[in-house]
Amino acid sequence: MTPPSLPRQAPSPEGGGPPPSAEDRRHVVKRRWITAIIILLLVGVPAGYLAISTQQSRESGRDKAAKVGASKVRPGWPSRVQRSIYEVPIPAKAWRVGFLETNNWRTSRLFTQFAVTPSELDAFLASVGTSREELTPGVSISAHDTSVAGWDWTRSTEWLGTTIEQADPRPTRDITVDLTDPKVSKVYVVSTTTP
Repeated sequence: MTPPSLPRQAPSPEGGGPPPSAEDRRHVVKRRWITAIIILLLVGVPAGYLAISTQQSRESGRDKAAKVGASKVRPGWPSRVQRSIYEVPIPAKAWRVGFLETNNWRTSRLFTQFAVTPSELDAFLASVGTSREELTPGVSISAHDTSVAGWDWTRSTEWLGTTIEQADPRPTRDITVDLTDPKVSKVYVVSTTTP
């Protein structure tokens, strides 16, 4: 009878095989540089992104705070969304455009001012559902809203106004027009919505 054969064992790492070749100095330096660059990229890129993101967030916050903290009408066009929500279709060729939006838990208001030609005034009034003939003498904007917007009604003598009321949630619009200069009509609108 023959004895069973045993499986072969691998040679011991301590002996029997050729020694591993020593890495020369140039390869060691190269490998360390590559490792350092990889670590720098893994740490530096996210840190740089975080720093840039933080700065942009701060600037965005300052811009929003400036808009929210505004207490008078300032130059500029309200966004299309604002004009749509508050139903204030400012004519495309209007100039001296300014606006202010205020919000609280009861009401939201968009204060808007702009200058237009007499024909653009007629087109604007028609687009909001009224006409020049329906304007009545005097200012239709309340003293409170006048104060918030920073408007002054004493510098002109020919004020005409109207109020266009609509069922909630559509806005109510107080419109006042300065017709002192026959070539330039100045329009002031306070559009109020109740959420």
